[in-house]
Amino acid sequence: SALAAHPQVAQAAVLVREDRPGDQRLVGYVVPESGTALDVAAVRADLATALPEYMVPSAVVTLDALPLTAHGKLDRKALPAPEYGATSRGREPRSPREEILCGLFAEVLGVPAVGVDDSFFDLGGHSLLATRLAARIRSSLGVELTVRQVFSAPTVVALAKAIDTVHEGRSAVVRASHRPERLPLSFAQRGLWFLNRLEGPSPTYNMPVSLRLTGELDPAALRAALADVVGRHESLRTVFGEDAEGAYQRVLPVAEAVPVLEVVQTGADGLDAALTEAARYGFELTDEIPMRAWLFEVAEREHVLLVLVHHIAGDGWSMPLLAQDLTAAYTARSAGNAPAWSELPVQYADYTLWERDVLGSEDDPDSHISQQLAYWKRSLAELPEELPLPTDRPRSGAASSEGGSLPFEIPATLHARLVDLARECQASPFMVVQAALATLLSRLGAGDDIPLGTPIAGRTDDAVEDLIGFFINTLVLRTDLSGNPSFRDLIARVRETDLAAYAHQDVPFERLVEVLNPERVAGRHPLFQVRFVFNNIDQQAAAEAVEQLPGLTVAPEPVELGVAKFDLLFRFAERRDGVGA
Repeated sequence: SALAAHPQVAQAAVLVREDRPGDQRLVGYVVPESGTALDVAAVRADLATALPEYMVPSAVVTLDALPLTAHGKLDRKALPAPEYGATSRGREPRSPREEILCGLFAEVLGVPAVGVDDSFFDLGGHSLLATRLAARIRSSLGVELTVRQVFSAPTVVALAKAIDTVHEGRSAVVRASHRPERLPLSFAQRGLWFLNRLEGPSPTYNMPVSLRLTGELDPAALRAALADVVGRHESLRTVFGEDAEGAYQRVLPVAEAVPVLEVVQTGADGLDAALTEAARYGFELTDEIPMRAWLFEVAEREHVLLVLVHHIAGDGWSMPLLAQDLTAAYTARSAGNAPAWSELPVQYADYTLWERDVLGSEDDPDSHISQQLAYWKRSLAELPEELPLPTDRPRSGAASSEGGSLPFEIPATLHARLVDLARECQASPFMVVQAALATLLSRLGAGDDIPLGTPIAGRTDDAVEDLIGFFINTLVLRTDLSGNPSFRDLIARVRETDLAAYAHQDVPFERLVEVLNPERVAGRHPLFQVRFVFNNIDQQAAAEAVEQLPGLTVAPEPVELGVAKFDLLFRFAERRDGVGA
């Protein structure tokens, strides 16, 4: 109706096409008014002002006449498939700001080009990428945008208008002009340091990357490359201590921070057990750097490299960065050169000092952290202490990290339907799957108040984009199933809750636990016991980040830690083919 009502359109038809399996798109067909040169991009832009985003056709095709069947009805099979080009789905940028935003959209989404009418979420964006986009906009344009604003204005043209209404961005992360002699821990590090002191060295927070290397390996070049990476990232050569003032971090000089590379001869039959044993290594954070490596010699031209990082020094986003830097360093060292990478703009210690400065003091009611804490106190009031899930054994009175994993697959056809539903509800696939998971837990007996923990990248400044460190934060997303809502209504509730949580993502989870002070029970995670991860950056991503090494073929090698930090962890990862399907 909206398309047919356009003043330049004589006739119109709209249908859903699936020219590529699983990729359904809304396509409009129009016959222009006589003597009219129709601008289809302008027509889509006009529709965007009258329709919700998901109802705007992905493409509008002009025809001389609508094809009809012998009975005078629209011949749908005769309608041509649209030709999607790099900019066919939207107009070219018309201002420097739109041009910058188009570039940022394309960079964050990993696509060749974006038109000003293209939707960030139609092109594969999700909540974590929206946070990254907001950070890139903050660095490039100096304005502060929330994830909610990205959801509300998902196209370049809409976001450019939204920028006119926002205030200037917060101060950027910069290299500290003066570092105090005693460096505090970041808020995130404080939580892991406490657990390390409580449990002692354990594999619970180890992060492994394991690669099978086939071909001529240069062990000396590999040792040098590992040392190069540790020298580049201060977080990988940091040790920790505690005094009367509390915990602190100490960055070791490069000469003192030589990473361990242990060479182990093993047959193919013993490899899995050897990998698991190494991955369960317990770091002593007070006097050894939080990274070490093993090289397993399986055959003369077959090796498996395991690089292990303690979570206090890195996060999931860090692992592909480590793989990329190790690739560059090994390539240079195998040719007899030092890596020629550019200096990082900041180090993790600079971020730690900036974090305390930008969050402010809790004694100041107008500070950033006070305002965000007030939100979380309201939103998590009377949170269930524990989800009453039907377990096959009582909760142990002692903490244990023993666990296992069970893989399963969601078919591509079902995934496509999830994406369509998300678009119809103006939500993200993350939100749809969250609603489904909460429904599942509720039907299993967990009640109608379902708190789920989920990671948020925490890299809210462009300066830390390429930095290895512990930036990730955890949000508690509370799902309300009371009143027997329809599933679409539940998605709407989830959307509102999630967008509000993203706007208050800076309060470190560890500090939130301290403030809310829930009853602590050994072996039970506070505030939530079920974690929900969607499109996380994991070992697979780290393995894929390794480019071809000189003389070697590289492939990911699975390693099983056998640990679990939560009662249940649901980890979803989208896998796409070479054309994005």
